[in-house]
Amino acid sequence: MNWFEGTENSPITAISLIQTVESITIIKCMKEKFLSLIERYSSDKDYKVECWNELNKKYSSKSRHYHNLDHLDHMFSELEKVKSEINRLDAIEFSIFYHDLIYNPRKSDSEYQSALVFKKRLSNTSFTPIDYCVEQIVATKEHKLSDDSDTNLLLDMDLSILGSEPDRYQGYAKKIRKEYAIYPGWMYRKGRKKVLQHFLSLDSIFKTEFFRNEYEEKARENLENELRELGELKA
Repeated sequence: MNWFEGTENSPITAISLIQTVESITIIKCMKEKFLSLIERYSSDKDYKVECWNELNKKYSSKSRHYHNLDHLDHMFSELEKVKSEINRLDAIEFSIFYHDLIYNPRKSDSEYQSALVFKKRLSNTSFTPIDYCVEQIVATKEHKLSDDSDTNLLLDMDLSILGSEPDRYQGYAKKIRKEYAIYPGWMYRKGRKKVLQHFLSLDSIFKTEFFRNEYEEKARENLENELRELGELKA
């Protein structure tokens, strides 16, 4: 069948094809970026590919609707905007790659488990600031203000989707709901409201000047709108 035949189903097929092409492009981009990064600390080609294959398998799982390679690609795009402010670029890039490697909505230690895998993998290379990256990865669990400027930038990159345009934010929220599909609606809404209210209670959602200026206002609008949709705030 022609992908673009004039049938009532062809628009959906065409969109799916475009999404597939975009996904392949992101996988290729992330693979090249990761291998370029790790090859600075390892000459073992098989091991480098093995590490990438593990990352790709985890982030490409069918259960990943938001916390996938698209999320990493978005974070690297945000990194480009503040690269001149980063003190330890390779470290923060490793932290981006590994911070959501393990993602289990049923458990609360995914970040810690991700950090353990990172430590195991990078211990077989010449990369030295392993413990520093472990701290960064674990920090993405609670998103608390850090004494380390790079860590604050990492956390802001991780949350930058909150300040996106409304349509994109709504897409993000739907993807998060899919990742928590194991929970009934009432339970999910209760937990989601708690998360949204926590961020709105902060003096500032973002920890660095660049991300505050760029996304703070829009993020608060998006969070408040989602709360209204969940029935927590009045219009």
